[in-house]
Amino acid sequence: MAYINLPHFGAVDSEALKEYYEMEILFDGRPMQLDLNFENKFIDEKRLETVMHFIDNIRIHDINNKRLIEKDYRNPDADTVLEYVNNHLEELGELDLRVLIDYKDKSIDHQTQLVKKLHLVRVGLYPDSEKEFAVFDYSIGQDLTNYLVVINTDENGNLDYMTMES
Repeated sequence: MAYINLPHFGAVDSEALKEYYEMEILFDGRPMQLDLNFENKFIDEKRLETVMHFIDNIRIHDINNKRLIEKDYRNPDADTVLEYVNNHLEELGELDLRVLIDYKDKSIDHQTQLVKKLHLVRVGLYPDSEKEFAVFDYSIGQDLTNYLVVINTDENGNLDYMTMES
């Protein structure tokens, strides 16, 4: 047996993996779901070390992802973040939005205020997947909406793609 001690998950046996591991942790003072997803019952120890390093650097990945979100929002040819924000400005009432938007502040538009409220609610890791390695879910508030800005990355945190999902 080859155990690797993963942050938040503890000892994980690389030769007897479960399909799914899930933890709720505090991240920036908010609850965040962290999950591991395996297609196989075993994995190379080096790959689990990559997972360990990735988890240790979630804060750095979050900072980079927020830059990507801002860049997408400002890009006239991109539409993921703008669609997310506009959808919520149209669908949610002013009463719900008051917890996120300062309607008296005329120095910053409502769209930008909502973009700044996007926060990380889930990180899903897929160490043995052929597609993505990590999936980051961002929300303005899961009590307000089930829509997410989703960022898929490789094991180095490099953007694969961004989308809006429900």
